[in-house]
Amino acid sequence: MGRKKNRWPSAQINNQTYIDYYQRLMEFAINMFEWRNLPPTVDERFLELTLYEKGYCLYFNDEVVGNLALTCTIGGMLDVYRIPTERRAFAVNGYNKICTSQDSVLIFNNYLHTPTILTIELFARRLYEIERTIDVNVKAQKTPTLVLASEQQRLTMKNLYMQYDGNEPFIFGDKDMEFDGIKCLKTDAPYVADKLQVLKHQIWNEALTFCGIENSNQDKKERLVADEVGSNYGNIEAQRNVMLNARRQAADKINRMFGTNIEVGFRSSLNTMVNSENVSRETFEGVDEDESLYNASQMDS
Repeated sequence: MGRKKNRWPSAQINNQTYIDYYQRLMEFAINMFEWRNLPPTVDERFLELTLYEKGYCLYFNDEVVGNLALTCTIGGMLDVYRIPTERRAFAVNGYNKICTSQDSVLIFNNYLHTPTILTIELFARRLYEIERTIDVNVKAQKTPTLVLASEQQRLTMKNLYMQYDGNEPFIFGDKDMEFDGIKCLKTDAPYVADKLQVLKHQIWNEALTFCGIENSNQDKKERLVADEVGSNYGNIEAQRNVMLNARRQAADKINRMFGTNIEVGFRSSLNTMVNSENVSRETFEGVDEDESLYNASQMDS
């Protein structure tokens, strides 16, 4: 058997922190949209997960199974809109089917055909870096000290440090202990954790906006006025539409090709300025209420 690798505890916490932020943001991303009237053979979770990881997936009909939405490879000649006409759908169980633009529809994650995972990874890494910096800064408030002592004094100093690190209110030492050969170098660190918390909150709100989730996009201790809360609604709606429009376009093509009645909208039941069916024309000037952002309350009706 190979030797077990020793890892610093901090390395494990680093990984756990990054994975925690990544998975939380990933859950937000793959739950952004709700598909309605999908055939029972089409897995909504897998469809969104594929768009998240790959940027596109293929909707087609299998003569035995029925309609499917699977991972695919694309190639061959491009049509006039530069969309590949040859597609090969596949699954981990060995399933494989060759399709064309005449019998299948490519569902894209956005108009650039790029996956969401790249941006989520960036946000997760930034949040992880700040979170761990906060941890280090908070721990540094214990006034870390570099101790220079002889080999004979090392065990005594270790025992004293264990009491110190354990937040003991009193530390007792031997009155006969020699301190002449011991030197201490203090490495006082300024407290910046509060400022880092503000920065983390700002980046977290950026990530929420990217996922189309409403947030104040402000970090003020005093109460926010309505204009400040609503100032981010335009960004949120625009970000939703970046991915929603591509899905709606694919749903329209699928409905025409396969005679289905599939709809897709942003998943939210909150009655807010972005979601409300009763938003006035003065609020969103020039936007037809009937063409407003599809939301979960509409889908439940």
